[in-house]
Amino acid sequence: MRHNDGLALRVSNPKSGAALTRRGFLEAGLAVGGGLVVAFHLPLARGATPANSAFAPNAFIRIDGRGRVTLIMPQVEMGQGIYTAVAMILAEELDADFARVTLEHAPPNDKLYANPLFGIQVTGNSNSVRSFWLPLRKAAAGARAMLVQAASQVWKVDPAAIRTENGEVIHDSSNRRLAYATLIDRAGGLTPPKDPPLKDVKDFKLIGKPLKRFDTPDKVNGKAQYGIDVMLPGLKFATLAACPVFGGKVGHVDDTKARKVPGVRQVMVFEDFVAVVGDHMWAAKQGLAALDIAWDEGPHAAVSSDDVWKQLRAASKTEGAVAKSTGDIAKGLAQGELLEAQYELPFLAHATMEPMNCTVHVTPAGCEVWVGSQVLSRAQATAAKVAGLPIDKVIVHNHLIGGGFGRRLETDMVGSAVQIAKQVDGPVKVVWTREEDIQHDVYRPVYHDSLSASVANGRIAGWKHRITGSAIIARWLPPAFQKGIDIDGVDSAVDMPYDIPNMRVEFVRDEPPGVPTGFWRGVGPNNNVFAIESFMDELAKKSNKDPVVFRRDLLGNSPRLKAALDLAAEKSGWGSALPARTGRGIALQVAFGSFIATVAEAEVDSRGEVRVQRLVCVVDTGIVVNPDTVVAQLQGGLIFGLTAALYGNITIDKGRVQQSNFNNYRMLRINESPRIEVHLIKSGEAPGGIGETGVTAAPPAIGNALYAATGIRLRRLPIDPDVLSGKKPS
Repeated sequence: MRHNDGLALRVSNPKSGAALTRRGFLEAGLAVGGGLVVAFHLPLARGATPANSAFAPNAFIRIDGRGRVTLIMPQVEMGQGIYTAVAMILAEELDADFARVTLEHAPPNDKLYANPLFGIQVTGNSNSVRSFWLPLRKAAAGARAMLVQAASQVWKVDPAAIRTENGEVIHDSSNRRLAYATLIDRAGGLTPPKDPPLKDVKDFKLIGKPLKRFDTPDKVNGKAQYGIDVMLPGLKFATLAACPVFGGKVGHVDDTKARKVPGVRQVMVFEDFVAVVGDHMWAAKQGLAALDIAWDEGPHAAVSSDDVWKQLRAASKTEGAVAKSTGDIAKGLAQGELLEAQYELPFLAHATMEPMNCTVHVTPAGCEVWVGSQVLSRAQATAAKVAGLPIDKVIVHNHLIGGGFGRRLETDMVGSAVQIAKQVDGPVKVVWTREEDIQHDVYRPVYHDSLSASVANGRIAGWKHRITGSAIIARWLPPAFQKGIDIDGVDSAVDMPYDIPNMRVEFVRDEPPGVPTGFWRGVGPNNNVFAIESFMDELAKKSNKDPVVFRRDLLGNSPRLKAALDLAAEKSGWGSALPARTGRGIALQVAFGSFIATVAEAEVDSRGEVRVQRLVCVVDTGIVVNPDTVVAQLQGGLIFGLTAALYGNITIDKGRVQQSNFNNYRMLRINESPRIEVHLIKSGEAPGGIGETGVTAAPPAIGNALYAATGIRLRRLPIDPDVLSGKKPS
């Protein structure tokens, strides 16, 4: 499929890949506090070149006889612009013609396409660029060096006298040049260099330019293919319903009325869900609605939000596993004035634009899956297990994702779709309704943060932070959960940028009764940055210091964050006069390898209703691959975080999620969106992550702005207008 700016996107038919094992993780090694550390290598092509005379020096690059460069894309596009950014990195270091770069989805294969930071094939944690920045550059530089070596043999000149540009090798002194395509056979017989030299930043020609995303045109004209768009000959449609109480099972089903619905073909009853298959989605949906289902609600039928919070708060009073300890915390807290505070964040759903879906065709010979997944190898392993097939009999096609936010780091939608497909003659597309999607999500956990700090002479002498909540890592990546510490749960808490001599950070694991929890855009910093930056404002107030000045005085060891703070204060007009009940709030963070300062400007009316008028965000994210993408991701992330701060709340009653659709799980409207300004600081450091940072930045900045406007401190989200209006205590 050719795109308007010359780049092409072609989806391959992935074949088999090795399943991830716990043994494999353990053999990879674990760095306490830093996640998995795995050796990353680029497997070399062995034996003869492919039939189409392609030059494939490693797992990621293929150059064919027509001069096309194919990137075997290890990461998935879900709106973050990664297809364009990673293609730019490859084309830059290879000196390829960017207009002739083609992408293929990498097949599920942890051995070849594992994310270097996690050891499995995964897209998440804002690390696609930062994890593949060096490996992909080295792969491309190695390929370029082999092409130069091949040209030197043809011309019988020193390789040092040859340069590369736009898909060609060039010998300036003799005015000769050869296209890469003419050298692929000779280059394929060479040994790749072990440590090829990389380009100097000053020589970049693509990286740093605001190039147009090549997935945009087809998203606008409707040609883009998401998982939900898959259409196959003879396709049937299915939708499903699970017990409204988490952990419940199917009791009894009367399908008399459902089978009379025109277009309904099958009604299936499984242990924990019911599905209806029809000729089209409407038939399946109407058939499901006509079922008379009695549920065995199980042990969680009486669980409420009050129960969850009561349990969490009780757990927060117990001593946790120590994630960080420096200095003498008892001595530090005994100095100066002591301030204590507790902060809480609720359950949140992902509510992706594209609801959960998966298309499957099961035959005696194998299983074929069409899906949009952030964890392709796990999707393949899940399908193989449910289908009862060897993994090499399962083919998985990955697609563009219409919103991931961590929800598609799970594979439950694949498992249920394969269960259904095993009983259908032909392919079947399983689509969750919006209600099923929101009420059977894997939710952002509830968190309780207890903070204590002492201030002496305008500086923090002691800091204690106890984080209580789910240990998602313990379930999702068990080898990374060590000594009771969830490395995601304490992210941005153990590596605070402020100069504090005496510090202790603890983690208390508390799993909510019956409610499944998982990663949500922003992950651990979501919770911790809100608590830390809100508390920093409270400490500034206690010290009678301006919040910007108070923070700046504590940033002696973080010049990059200090520069971002100063620029944010300047661009936002910090300190200038504002109307009554309008305030500015500042929040800083070092998260995902990026340094960010955000200023929010917000107004509160007499009813406590909030209007966020302006957001100013300054970021040092290292070398910026594509500035347009960085700005867009920060804008979108800030709106995502603002939505959560204003409205986000999943509540439980009688074991059931009470929210069901966008009428009661609100999204920010376009007329409610503030003016957003993003400023990028030029840097020569390696790239940081950016997709989740805006989400993390917005809530504390807004909370601090509301405090400046009203004098009321909000320690719990979402924002409650009744608290801001004085109807309820804070």
